[in-house]
Amino acid sequence: MSRIQATFATLKSQGKKALIPYITAGDPHPKHTVALMHALVQAGSDIIELGVPFSDPMADGPVIQRATERALVHKVGLGNVLEMVREFRLTDGDTPVVLMGYANPIEAMGQGRFAERAHEAGVDGVLIVDYPPEECQEFVGLLKAQQLDPIFLLSPTSETSRVDMIVHQAGGFVYYVSLKGVTGSKNLDIAEVGAKVQAIRGRTDLPIGVGFGVRDAATARAVADVADAVVIGSRMIQEIENSSEENLLSNVAQLTQTLRAAIDDIQK
Repeated sequence: MSRIQATFATLKSQGKKALIPYITAGDPHPKHTVALMHALVQAGSDIIELGVPFSDPMADGPVIQRATERALVHKVGLGNVLEMVREFRLTDGDTPVVLMGYANPIEAMGQGRFAERAHEAGVDGVLIVDYPPEECQEFVGLLKAQQLDPIFLLSPTSETSRVDMIVHQAGGFVYYVSLKGVTGSKNLDIAEVGAKVQAIRGRTDLPIGVGFGVRDAATARAVADVADAVVIGSRMIQEIENSSEENLLSNVAQLTQTLRAAIDDIQK
């Protein structure tokens, strides 16, 4: 059982939902990334989604694009990100880490070499936005051979046939993009999200996480009521962006604790 599977199994036994924050590796500075990861866990996060900086982040809205630009100023690349995960693993052997990014850095490293190095560093799952599931069976095989969960996006426009193809290849959990567009845009229609999540549940036993539009505690609670996990990215990056070096960790921890409390409130 992978760390991701074990985490969801434990949460399910407790009647709880997963909180999955996203941060961009190297933002606001490479020296802060591992400390931020630990702060997120200590404040109640269950899985860390770590963004790999790339110069053309097509699925990301302006907030995460700015985070990527800040990281790239410091020349943070895929190799650096893997070293950050390795450092995180020195003192945290339990919290799953999912890398989210784009195909180019992996192609430059080589798919097989990437899978090996990611496993060695302690990565648990990989979500590559621009690897279409129709064309990445070989990559999925390489990931699974290294005990890495391949994670895929599903959207409001995903047809049933494509849902079936994706969940057949996926591992860990399925990431449902709650709205059309880039990260951090628009407002959620929770009823619509709930209906789509239920439809996906009918086609897979994998947990379902929802992201791309979670802005605050109220939205997080509403999403947790219909999904297995709440993914929050742009709002977390905004907190980092608006913090000074002195209050960075405390501000991120406070936001995480607020989200954790809201998610856990569905049990009451």
